[in-house]
Amino acid sequence: MARFRNKKKKMPVDTRAVKKRPSVDHLTGEKIPKSFVFSRGKLPGSLKQLELDLRKVMLPHTALKLKENRRNNLKDFLNVAGPMGVTHFLILSKPKTVPHLRVARTPQGPTLTFEIQEYALAADVARAQTRPRCPQGIFNNSPLIVLSGFGSGGQHLKLTTIMFQNIFPAIDINTVNLSSCQRIFLLNYNTETKLIDFRHYSIRLQPIGVSRRIRKFVLSHNVPDLRSLQDVSDFVTKAGYGSESEADEESATVSLANDLGRVNRASTKSAVKLQEIGPRMTLRLVKIEEGLCSGGVIFSEYVKDTEASQGSHEDDKQATAEEETEAD
Repeated sequence: MARFRNKKKKMPVDTRAVKKRPSVDHLTGEKIPKSFVFSRGKLPGSLKQLELDLRKVMLPHTALKLKENRRNNLKDFLNVAGPMGVTHFLILSKPKTVPHLRVARTPQGPTLTFEIQEYALAADVARAQTRPRCPQGIFNNSPLIVLSGFGSGGQHLKLTTIMFQNIFPAIDINTVNLSSCQRIFLLNYNTETKLIDFRHYSIRLQPIGVSRRIRKFVLSHNVPDLRSLQDVSDFVTKAGYGSESEADEESATVSLANDLGRVNRASTKSAVKLQEIGPRMTLRLVKIEEGLCSGGVIFSEYVKDTEASQGSHEDDKQATAEEETEAD
């Protein structure tokens, strides 16, 4: 008797993580960008953790619990991305010795390919700090994106700028709630080395012009121990003011808006501090393709002439096929 193999339906993503988020901004009326972060081929444990860290960077409009299967190919993710409104793919791979990160616009491209020269996980960044800070609530809103050094380059840097500007929701400076801006996503391009520094920070407001004890009391919301004091005024006057030099600089202080004043009740002025939460990467842009991980090569770092670009495109197609074969 013939045996029929039971084929399970491929489901590469946990749809609940994306469906619960709105697709259109109720204030601007524009479509909210959403993303999938996944890998192709086999990755070592450190790169798998980097994949999870990148998903946190892309929160809240991404699938944090994206389910991948070795049998899934790029079409499987693309078929699910359309109905769910996913606009961008971030794909990690390691075809040879250097890990690659591809950032693609769905469904028709373009695709930017980066070599990951160096990287550090969020856990590594936290271990290097005396007082790591990463509140869970800061991932409830998208980060602010800051691009530096991309204006002096060629057409490929302009395309890179457009890609990353559209990967997060646009903000309206007239209606944005400043208390929701708690993260910064920074890309800095070095024109001499042609390397891009990828950084991820949390924004912290520190009251200035008040004693250290008052500041600590307001930020921690804990009842202070007053048993050793004769009067409550001693609690206010005994501790000196902040000793950090940055907080005393005029350029490092801002006057708080009304919505931020409710968050930082100690003072109307505050020092804005950035604390890295990771991950961090050093990237090199090596290729831009017209389509989704395919198509003509618009830019190549190592191949300049047209004929060589076409040959490089054939090599890239072969490398992609090898990744798919390895994943199967």
